[in-house]
Amino acid sequence: MADPRRVPTVGGNWKMHGTRAHAGELLHALRAALDGIGEVEVVICPPSPWLTDAADALAEGSLQVGAQNVHWEPEGAFTGEQSAAMLAGTVSHVLVGHSERRHVFGETDEQTRDKLRSVIEAGLTPILAVGELQEERESGATDAVLRRQLFGALEGLDGLPASAVIAYEPVWAIGTGLAATPEMAQEAAATVRALLTERFDETTAAGLRIQYGGSVNAENASELASQPDIDGALVGGASLKADEFASICGAFAHAHHLARA
Repeated sequence: MADPRRVPTVGGNWKMHGTRAHAGELLHALRAALDGIGEVEVVICPPSPWLTDAADALAEGSLQVGAQNVHWEPEGAFTGEQSAAMLAGTVSHVLVGHSERRHVFGETDEQTRDKLRSVIEAGLTPILAVGELQEERESGATDAVLRRQLFGALEGLDGLPASAVIAYEPVWAIGTGLAATPEMAQEAAATVRALLTERFDETTAAGLRIQYGGSVNAENASELASQPDIDGALVGGASLKADEFASICGAFAHAHHLARA
């Protein structure tokens, strides 16, 4: 059971899916199903063209809006990009270092570091993703990869906002239908927390929330939520289905309620 002082956070990463009309319907359904839910923080991350729509649809409710990507510079000749300063006022959270940014678009640890810093400087909450490839896990390199990605992103930082989230996402489980067992996910989350203790201190590490991401669904959410170092989920495909996403959020809310009892 996770530390009851850490309110779990569940993020819905829509990636590049749907139409504007579908986004509007989904936002309406999510608000109807989840607005006012206690014991869990919910962050919706739609594609960038619909961030304003999401902010308007979810205004004055409990659901929050996150961006899927950000540029590290505050402004400049960067066609197609968006800065943290531009996102401020529309979103509360920003995904940084997602595996698709790293492995599809070739973003480096240094760029991830610069993005993380820009998000923090803009007063936004980062969701920093780290995770290993299948061949890295099979070769026993998971801990080394997590160390490199985490320490690379945190280089030069004296700390993280208390609201910050770390998302452990094994790359081999993202969008594949495969999922780490709850025990595997817990082991990796515990490693991330130990690395945060090493990088900062035990108090800081104990307070930060660590999500699991990688084919999270309504069937495995409860088992994942029961693990001591897993404080939420970063959900991909299932976040496009309001009822299933609501079920996942409910599983983490229930686990947190039990932890506080």
